[in-house]
Amino acid sequence: MAPGRGIEALAALALARAGDVARAQKLAKKLNKDFPLNTLFQSYWLPAIRAAIELNRKNPTRSIELLQATASYELGDPEPLLAGTMYPVYLRGQAHLLANQAKEAAAEFQKIIDHRGIVLNFPLGALAHLQLARAYSLQGDTAKSRAAYQDFLTLWKDADPNIPILLEAKAEYAKLQ
Repeated sequence: MAPGRGIEALAALALARAGDVARAQKLAKKLNKDFPLNTLFQSYWLPAIRAAIELNRKNPTRSIELLQATASYELGDPEPLLAGTMYPVYLRGQAHLLANQAKEAAAEFQKIIDHRGIVLNFPLGALAHLQLARAYSLQGDTAKSRAAYQDFLTLWKDADPNIPILLEAKAEYAKLQ
């Protein structure tokens, strides 16, 4: 892992998403200590890291609470990336899905799709279509779910066919037929 505050923030988020909570917490604690007055860290990256940790703990309510701090910054371009990730929005959507709050989840994922000029080709832009399909499925709206799955599968039509998330999406879509 290369040193640098931006790299450490991304590493902490990646560790949290991968389930390595202990290392993610350690990095988050370091970032909090090193940058107590940095608005970007205190209002965007640290809440996102902590929310991802809570998602791993199956605590969507706490995750949603933590992400409230990001609302004013979620449409921005957080360094070290040169494009907006809308990562807090994506995490909030996942938390709502985990909490069986399909309508709220759909709104979050739709927000990402509606702002494709911010996410550009960041992976969450495409994955938002899949999560939106899942949210609509949870709501029982088969037509909208099917359309969102089709959008995702169109975006990933040239992807490696053995990618686990693509296999999951195809299987979920097939169940809707």
